[in-house]
Amino acid sequence: MKLLISYDGSESSDKAIDDLQKAGLPEENVEAVVISVAEVWMPPPISSNGDGFHAEDYPDFINELSERRLKIAKGAVQEAAALSRHAKERILAKFPKWQVSAEAVDGSPAWEVVARAEKIKPDLIVAGSQGRNAVGRIFLGSISQKILTEANCSVRIARGKIDVDPQPFRIMIGFDGSVGSHFAVKEVASRNWGDNAEVCLFTAIHSFVPSTIGRFVPPVDSWVKEDFEKEKEWIEKMAESSTHELENAGFKVSLEVQEGNPKEILIAHAKKWQADSIFVGAHSYSAIEKFLIGSTAMAIAERAECSVEAVRSSEPVG
Repeated sequence: MKLLISYDGSESSDKAIDDLQKAGLPEENVEAVVISVAEVWMPPPISSNGDGFHAEDYPDFINELSERRLKIAKGAVQEAAALSRHAKERILAKFPKWQVSAEAVDGSPAWEVVARAEKIKPDLIVAGSQGRNAVGRIFLGSISQKILTEANCSVRIARGKIDVDPQPFRIMIGFDGSVGSHFAVKEVASRNWGDNAEVCLFTAIHSFVPSTIGRFVPPVDSWVKEDFEKEKEWIEKMAESSTHELENAGFKVSLEVQEGNPKEILIAHAKKWQADSIFVGAHSYSAIEKFLIGSTAMAIAERAECSVEAVRSSEPVG
């Protein structure tokens, strides 16, 4: 398994490293690349072959400014390198059998992480929910948002959860019978969550009939209820194979079907159930589908109190 871990030295990214032990990851045969990004841009290098920056073509004050900017940028990259090495040491302390490397680059953090992922093809990107400049913010940081929506692989937005009374892991899977949700089930089943772990397959059935209509037109209310029961029955049948797959992997499995907006009721149930992680399928075929699925995953990741993993698979459908 290959991981790409985004680290910026913030409390959030430290919690993301702690969360690795709560993600069901293997103890060995894992290659982890830690990347820290200095949010600076290097001035063009001085070159004498016609391809770079020629100092003699500019006045002295421009050259002096360029040298100062270069010094600042190099210092920022050196700081990023120190952060990535620190993260590497923390990860190895938790997973001594992993192969961990540390990298530092300059540029825009989200795009550099996504670009690195395109090159090394990780199975999973891990990022904290907020960056260094997100102190006091409630919602998902902009860098994590971009990584979640733009990456072509699975992304885990990690939040540190304090275990006052540690219990067996509880994992919630957003399930709608789609290819993406089946990939999410497969991913959860493939990992090691320890003994007595529980999985809740959660389905939200969204009624598009306003509740006010049901109050004034009684037949409409009964139609909505009848449709809900039919959809629930269909979901229960669709979930049978996934339930068996998870039970065969050693999980205690439950299916929860509720009516409402999935972005709201899934999060509410996760909080009530005290879930450690939420997994959502993010498999897409086109840019539009990727945007729509990504926005749903992002809405859940923004509001959830636990870690959220958007599962994208490179496996062909069918």
